[in-house]
Amino acid sequence: MKKILVANRGEIALRVMRTARDMGIKTVAVFSEADRNSPHVRFADEAVCIGPPASKDSYLRGEKIVEVAKTLGVDGIHPGYGFLSENAAFAKLVEENGITFIGPTPEAIEIMGDKLSAKEAAKKFDIPMVPGSEGAITEVEEAKKLCAVIGYPVLIKASAGGGGKGMRVVENEGEIEEQMHRAQSEALSAFGDGSVFIEKYVGSPKHIEVQILGDNYGNIVYLHERECSIQRRHQKVVEEAPSSCLTPEKRKAIGEAAVRVGKSCAYIGAGTVEFLVDEALNFYFLEMNTRLQVEHPVTEMITGIDLVREQINIARGEKLSFAQEDIQLIGHAMELRVYAEDPMNNFLPDIGQLKQYKKPEGPGVRVDDGFEEGMTIPIYYDPMIAKLVTYGKDREEAINRMLRAIDSYTIVGVRNTLIFGRFVLTHPDFVSCKFDTNFVNKNFKPELLQPSNPGEEEAAAIIADFLFSEKKNTTTAVTSGNKNGVSNWVKNRT
Repeated sequence: MKKILVANRGEIALRVMRTARDMGIKTVAVFSEADRNSPHVRFADEAVCIGPPASKDSYLRGEKIVEVAKTLGVDGIHPGYGFLSENAAFAKLVEENGITFIGPTPEAIEIMGDKLSAKEAAKKFDIPMVPGSEGAITEVEEAKKLCAVIGYPVLIKASAGGGGKGMRVVENEGEIEEQMHRAQSEALSAFGDGSVFIEKYVGSPKHIEVQILGDNYGNIVYLHERECSIQRRHQKVVEEAPSSCLTPEKRKAIGEAAVRVGKSCAYIGAGTVEFLVDEALNFYFLEMNTRLQVEHPVTEMITGIDLVREQINIARGEKLSFAQEDIQLIGHAMELRVYAEDPMNNFLPDIGQLKQYKKPEGPGVRVDDGFEEGMTIPIYYDPMIAKLVTYGKDREEAINRMLRAIDSYTIVGVRNTLIFGRFVLTHPDFVSCKFDTNFVNKNFKPELLQPSNPGEEEAAAIIADFLFSEKKNTTTAVTSGNKNGVSNWVKNRT
């Protein structure tokens, strides 16, 4: 494999390209008009604009992306996460055009992309399940009968998709009709599929996921688990590896269960199996994500394994170079998703210019991002600015390094979640590992983030704006040595 196209943007595109470059593989970036000056575009060996800013007109144009790949002689396409990464039709289109899809088979994506078919496949491999419907529920009376059997509260969930969309908790029979119609409508709008199913609501669960890798020869291993219970609106904000609640016996059991889920669909590549874990440490299969996860860096930190490198090696037909017994768990890692969101205002996305942007450094600190000082956070995409990752010999050291990194991370120009991250990491329930997926709802109030001196933030913004203006006025344009005044970088960007 000599050339890879990354069908994504921002930090994950850069993440994939860096490993590809380390492997001696050329890279191609695709970008929307909004991302023309993004770091991933400059980093790539070649780059092609594929459309206007809106995702449907650019990053979701599978046929256009394949057309670019064929024109430039690309050997493989890496989808990153989001966009087309879990689109079976896209994976099939890539393969039909003689290009390697760096990910699972279209068949595996299709099975695991629907929660009902995923549960059906996993059930055959003795995977613990939350009690619930065997298939899609369409009629209210049918739903009421089922709920009477499994008991309230229940969870109504969209069969397709994720991210908390099409999901409703129902406390009693009187709420069934309204909440079911709402879930169906939201699922249809978000995923084009209004199918829903019902399962018993686990009231105080932990959300724990297991990273797996599978090759083309039937070998599947697990790379331990990630704790992902700190969420807002069913979206993860703080992740860590390993989970502090699991015993060695439970860690082994949940890892082996994840491998069986992978075997249920003959999984190839990197994937993540998600579980709910109750207070008694009973675990139940939730779903499988057939792609690289946002939070994959924490797994890399505790295992020393480059997951993107493994994805590429598997895609080009290599066997896994290690067995389960070779995978060691060393130390502890934390990840804070730094979003351009206002935690003081219900985490509403914020847009604007990064007037000042300085990343933290030091031992055990890693920042995966796709922005630079002076860039504007676009309105069209996920508002994540960066993934701030820390590693330590134990959980305490990883937390302390994260707090240090938060304090030395400078972001001026947009509201962001750094201050919320500090709130989480210093909360007694988090420090003592006594938390579940309800942590934010139970403990967080916006007023807890009020600065001791309200004028400090405004003063900092004014100073940063002045410094940014001065920097712009003193910046001198630099050109390459090309006699026509046009750099090779420009010539390779169409």
